[in-house]
Amino acid sequence: MERNTSDGLDFIVDNLTNSIENVVTGDSFATEISVLTIADLKSVAKKNGWNFNWRDEFKEPARDVYKLTIVNNQNIIQGLVSLEVKEDHVYMHLVGSAPFNKGKNKIYTGVAGNLVAFA
Repeated sequence: MERNTSDGLDFIVDNLTNSIENVVTGDSFATEISVLTIADLKSVAKKNGWNFNWRDEFKEPARDVYKLTIVNNQNIIQGLVSLEVKEDHVYMHLVGSAPFNKGKNKIYTGVAGNLVAFA
């Protein structure tokens, strides 16, 4: 008998907070979520270390891409999420942290948690 397998979720929620926290200092920074703009696309390209092609995601008419930034610092995107509102649920197509917020040398924890909580 063939067994169905599921890949499940392929991201890590490293910290559940109302903000993001600096890994070194433990300082907490309030965040805000806003819609990704065309001007933002240049900074979230794969050539800049992002895992996904956010330009293609941005072009999908049924999806909205949101960015997570620190309050009063919208120039540095901490993470992104692509959402599609369905009739009975919200589908999260992609979620990703900025390259500097991944791995053992990340700057902030809580990015994915904030994006998933928003979704």
